[in-house]
Amino acid sequence: MAKIIRPSDVFPIKPAVSALALAFGGMASANEHVQTQTQTQTLPEIKIKAEKTTARSNEYKVDESASQKFTAPLIDTPKSITIITDEVIKDSGSLSFQDALRTTPGITFGGGEGGIAAGDRPFIRGFDVFSSIYVDGLRDLGTQVREIFAVEQMEVLKGPSGSFDGRGSAGGSINIVTKQARAGNFIRGAAGGGTDDFIRGTFDGNYTIHENVAVRLVGMAHKADTPGRDNVDVQRWGLMPSITLGLNTPTSATVSWYHFETDDRSDWGVPYIQNAENGGIPEGKPVGSRSAWYGVKGRDFHDTSADIGTFKLSHAFNENLVVRNTTRFGITTNEFFVGRPNISSAQFAAGIVDRSASRNRGTRTETIANLTDVSAKFDTGFIKHSLNAGFEVSWEDYRNRTYAGGAITNPDDRLTPLGNPNPSVAFDPVTRNPYPGTEAEAHNKSAYIFDSMELTEKILLNAGIRFDNYQIDLQNRNANTGENTAAFKQDKNFFNYQVGAVYKMLPNANVYAAFATSSSPVGLSMGDFAYAGGDLTTNTQNLKPERTETYEVGTKWHVLHDLALTAAVFHTVKTNARVNVGPFIENAGEAVVNGFEFGFAGNITDKWNVFGGYTFLDAEQTKVGDSTDQNAVGSASSKGKQLHGTPKHAASVWSTYQILPRVTFGGGLFYTGKVYADPSNNGYIPSYVRFDLMAKYNISQNFDVQVNIQNLTNTRYFNTTYFRHYAIPAPGRFAFVNLNYRF
Repeated sequence: MAKIIRPSDVFPIKPAVSALALAFGGMASANEHVQTQTQTQTLPEIKIKAEKTTARSNEYKVDESASQKFTAPLIDTPKSITIITDEVIKDSGSLSFQDALRTTPGITFGGGEGGIAAGDRPFIRGFDVFSSIYVDGLRDLGTQVREIFAVEQMEVLKGPSGSFDGRGSAGGSINIVTKQARAGNFIRGAAGGGTDDFIRGTFDGNYTIHENVAVRLVGMAHKADTPGRDNVDVQRWGLMPSITLGLNTPTSATVSWYHFETDDRSDWGVPYIQNAENGGIPEGKPVGSRSAWYGVKGRDFHDTSADIGTFKLSHAFNENLVVRNTTRFGITTNEFFVGRPNISSAQFAAGIVDRSASRNRGTRTETIANLTDVSAKFDTGFIKHSLNAGFEVSWEDYRNRTYAGGAITNPDDRLTPLGNPNPSVAFDPVTRNPYPGTEAEAHNKSAYIFDSMELTEKILLNAGIRFDNYQIDLQNRNANTGENTAAFKQDKNFFNYQVGAVYKMLPNANVYAAFATSSSPVGLSMGDFAYAGGDLTTNTQNLKPERTETYEVGTKWHVLHDLALTAAVFHTVKTNARVNVGPFIENAGEAVVNGFEFGFAGNITDKWNVFGGYTFLDAEQTKVGDSTDQNAVGSASSKGKQLHGTPKHAASVWSTYQILPRVTFGGGLFYTGKVYADPSNNGYIPSYVRFDLMAKYNISQNFDVQVNIQNLTNTRYFNTTYFRHYAIPAPGRFAFVNLNYRF
């Protein structure tokens, strides 16, 4: 059988995973030994309880965004924003980017195929936000499978956010706030194991080496099979060191480096039936068992890596004037080779699946970005201002150097039983093509200003405007000779706005109304997840950016012990949407999303924490083109249909209760309604309800044991789907235990 040479063969990930896991576990054991030798007398119970109450007061609720662009507290910001805190992530047992986002209703995930990459691809309020993911306020464009070990919190902006984020952000955006060196000394982390060969270790250490200097190291190693899936395993590890200079002084600087690698076996799940009448999908659902994996052992893989270096410099002239500069350099790679299962109605009747199709990719994305901004507070007459203004420049280089070969050698082996596929078959050698088939280079220059104005004690006005110049050049080449085959470019300028008014009925309650826009030019994702005319071609390079506008009315309350309640209704319209008209792609489409949502986060009592909400989305394609391809966005048959990837109903609730001073129980319920895979609504993944449980026992001030059971009822559901080609089954029942330590 042929062997494939991959990046992980050059730098083996398995020894690194094992070494880090042992290191973290060994550190926990060493710290436990030291604690045994130096343990002081146990504090009176009332003091322990008081410390716990203080620590729990804001675990699930955050009052202000980490982004300086939000110039008012969240309760006074006229926009729907959900912040997933580190404690929500830990208590719910979230182990990845997707895990953490499932705690927020209305976020779904799409897949990729063929010319589209495999990686994190979230949908918010009906629209793909792959290219609107940020790390510490700067765009994180490279396709990858993200982790949460270095995450302090995740901030989800809902609704068009072009004034905050620039290009894209039609449905919103996600900002990942990382763990940076800060004042104080602590060591904490976890060592865990569980079902399905799960083993994981994390470490987070911060040390103040001088009154004005602190260092921090965060690390993780993880290895596991996927519950309920045959032959699908994951391995990953990562480190993030950082140092902060100038703590507690007017001038400070922070330098950090994030490194993360995955070595997974690629999984494109189970197929939908193709090429039959009326879509040909029995009941519209994917076919095949949950466990069936239609890949090939030794050939299929999915490796990603990310290296992100960040330098932040800040100077406070006084308490009302602060200037900051952030510089980012990042390289991400996304390498995969995967077999895509195909099945027709005749093959379904015969109980077989065709594995003749395969897809692969070898992308490298390099980014350099710089953001300079100023925050100022001042008065003009009776109006109090809190202002943030900035200028951002970025350069992004994308290359896709694909693989060749890999076909199943024996034609008879390409057909495999639907319920019991054979993954151990011979395949042709897999080699990397000599030259990139696609190269793209993008330049973005933008300037923005936000101002929160207090007109009276009860009336606040929030406004922002942003200008972007986005230029992209894309070059197609022959992957074997390197010869240029075609070149395209686009250069677009666009403005985006955000304006909202807040009326404070009470100090802890308000109502608001807001209007916001976003602009999505062609070439936005530089070749990854480019569909519906989103890639640069002869037909698209002169198209206008798609335009999204939203009107939102909402209310925000802080009640009970420390509980934030939010509710909003909204009307969003995407115009200039790209659709096929005859042989061309034109800005002739339109989509409308009408919705309602409410959320809650915080403490009902000092012992009872809750986090979650409900979202209703009536997301409809209202103007279409004339394409007869039912998988095409804006096809003739998609008019009036629910936007693909968007459930009408979604709800989640995660809650914990401290029933005894040392014992906490928790659980979660997650519901997502039917999600259509294709724009014409022929195929879908069914609705589901998932239940999770958690229990935690505090052994001492320094140690606790936490048990999580995810998907308690072993519900069969799907967490990713793509255009009636395939759907990936979600993990089955999964249980693990962590020993958490903190010093």
